[in-house]
Amino acid sequence: MKHLPAAWLWAGLALAFALSLAVSLATGPTHLPWPTLIKHLFTGPGEELQGLILWQIRIPRTLLALCVGALLAVCGVLIQGLFRNPLAEPGLMGVSSGATLMVVVVIVMAGNLSNTLPGALRPFLLPLVAFVGGLAATRLVMLLGHNSHAAPLRLILAGVAFNMMAAAGIGLCAYLSTNEQLRTLTFWSLGSFSAATWSAVGITAAVLTIIAPLAYRLWRPLNALLLGESECRHLGFDVPVLKRRIVYLSAAGVGAAVAFTGIIGFIGLVVPHIVRMLVGADHRRLLPLSLVLGALLTLWADWLARTVLSPAELPVGIITSLIGGPFFIYLIHRQRGRLS
Repeated sequence: MKHLPAAWLWAGLALAFALSLAVSLATGPTHLPWPTLIKHLFTGPGEELQGLILWQIRIPRTLLALCVGALLAVCGVLIQGLFRNPLAEPGLMGVSSGATLMVVVVIVMAGNLSNTLPGALRPFLLPLVAFVGGLAATRLVMLLGHNSHAAPLRLILAGVAFNMMAAAGIGLCAYLSTNEQLRTLTFWSLGSFSAATWSAVGITAAVLTIIAPLAYRLWRPLNALLLGESECRHLGFDVPVLKRRIVYLSAAGVGAAVAFTGIIGFIGLVVPHIVRMLVGADHRRLLPLSLVLGALLTLWADWLARTVLSPAELPVGIITSLIGGPFFIYLIHRQRGRLS
């Protein structure tokens, strides 16, 4: 397949990025006319309702969707490179489920734990426990399903097994929760940006700012890892250290995303494949382009979630699953000869 020139692709993404931002900020249950939108972008929220909607709801929600989509796409690239498996993805490999399980346990079992923490530390509680859960899940799946001679199917089965166990734990917590906690968990577990705040934006943006450059620095060893662990080692890369870095980065990225939005599946699976079809498998181009496209696709999914049934709102996870599910079936069909 002939790949697109990088300049054309970046130009198209830049145009799509600008248009997506404008549409996301202007449309929703309350339409913001362009003159009003431009006015409040430069003058601040003021005391008008439209200004408050823009600065307290639309802008934080848009920025959070961009950051979360970028994190999930980058983590998807890292995990697929780690397992050398095109079907690997943060959700399928148990990272999202592990992070979600830890957050649910804290929400339900810890009661008012967050209220006992100093105010400055409360926003960091859920991202921290989500990171721990995602890290533990990734390590467990690697131990269960990965070795130098393992077929890709073994990794998928290990991730599915962990997802089932995590789902059982989440279900138990939901059973033990109060009515108020259950309503929160039900909507949150399907993925949503409706609770976006500036503190959530700040934390996810900070995590993305740290993870993206560190992930990009791994493009050479990731390219070498495509040849196999032995070849990567012969090229001078420390494979165990590389694996640990990928695991930590993926757990931190997925943990930060899950902590504020719940499970948003398939972004980490779909985006890297779309970019590979456009530019090839070189991680030097794959990582930055996946970051941008992941942010855009998540923003579009959020826009659909809040406009399709307006003024009602769909969970974003439903939108991404409707898109990602058929794409995953297509990938399984393409990979059927390699999974035996």
